[in-house]
Amino acid sequence: MRMIDIIEKKRNGGELATEEINFFVKGYTEGTIPDYQASALAMAIYFQDMSDREIADLTMAMVHSGETLDLSAIHGIKVDKHSTGGVGDTTTLVLAPLVAALGVPVAKMSGRGLGHTGGTIDKLESIQGFHVEITTDQFIDLVNREKVAVIGQTADLAPADKKLYALRDVTATVDSIPLIASSIMSKKIAAGADAIVLDVTTGAGAFMKKEEDAIRLAETMVRIGNHVGRKTMAVISDMSQPLGYAIGNALEVKEAIDTLKGEGPDDLTELVLALGSQMVVLAGKATTLEEARKMLKEAIANGAGLEKFKKFVANQGGDPSVIDHPEKLPQAKYAIDLPAKTSGYVSKMVADQIGVAAMMLGAGRATKEDKIDFAVGIVLRKKVGDRVEAGEPLATIYANREAVEEVKEKIYDNITISDHGEEPKLIHKIITE
Repeated sequence: MRMIDIIEKKRNGGELATEEINFFVKGYTEGTIPDYQASALAMAIYFQDMSDREIADLTMAMVHSGETLDLSAIHGIKVDKHSTGGVGDTTTLVLAPLVAALGVPVAKMSGRGLGHTGGTIDKLESIQGFHVEITTDQFIDLVNREKVAVIGQTADLAPADKKLYALRDVTATVDSIPLIASSIMSKKIAAGADAIVLDVTTGAGAFMKKEEDAIRLAETMVRIGNHVGRKTMAVISDMSQPLGYAIGNALEVKEAIDTLKGEGPDDLTELVLALGSQMVVLAGKATTLEEARKMLKEAIANGAGLEKFKKFVANQGGDPSVIDHPEKLPQAKYAIDLPAKTSGYVSKMVADQIGVAAMMLGAGRATKEDKIDFAVGIVLRKKVGDRVEAGEPLATIYANREAVEEVKEKIYDNITISDHGEEPKLIHKIITE
């Protein structure tokens, strides 16, 4: 078998055999296939697409390129959730303990974030003492006992994906749906989940800016998951504006606590209920999404979700008293209100650019080496569709320096006030098969 024949076959629109895909992934991971041939195949895939069977084969070849996490010792159906990312994406902090409170095992493998704010682990590490450096045995034991734990991603998980992603990043082949779908699903499957719920975001703050692209990606991933024996569902959610009000690590933890108390933003609460309902149904704890939603609402109302969050934090070395006293979270020196320049309605927010403004304060990383400032960020005071009067705060900037003029300008440039504004639809579509 020769790599040049595989490239030529895909370039000409042919369907690659399972053996050809396995040959490529194994050779590229081991270094016997050079970058220039791998990038040629990636470009051929970009233009010629792949069938569902090819994408499933590519996914599983990447799964088997390294270690897989064996979670068979965890009792029950393990459900994982993955978001394609956004701004103020606090859902996991609320979802994991809330779903675990209903007896669904949530064995979560997460990473640290590059971009606007930290990843799930960074957010949790803004709680003093919280850590994810636990062994696989400890991780499994915690999930069996308390139904929820978070562990850091290992470099040995789907190494082919890591190598191929780095190549795609420098060869203009990142936004290929077969390559995105196989990249995401290879990590989720290698992480050992029995069932997977996907939050595929769309809009300015999302990876997939167009709704039709987000739908196609979600449908592709759902088919991959089901094809390889993992029950998979997806929600297409809006990320044209930031989710919730808080953008920043400790600020998002505070918002997650508020949401578990039933006092969180409407959009974050609704997305948690939509995703959580799917997780509960996939785990066999409810037969319908409506029944699951009712159970989740009860776990918020009776405090079970909040109590589970406390146990989860304490189990991983964090100070559980921050749940009752969020003022113990890292606090910024300055809280600077940003007044609206005119009266009207907020008609548009460019989510990714407001995320960049938070990153400029130190809430995120531009490179892997950057250190995150857990305390800083932005809390929006208005969202799209809200009425605002001139001089009324549009947002509050939490900073550890007084001079934030460039951050103010960034926010002003990316919030539009006009004579009318309409709240965007949060859930665009639910994909179950």
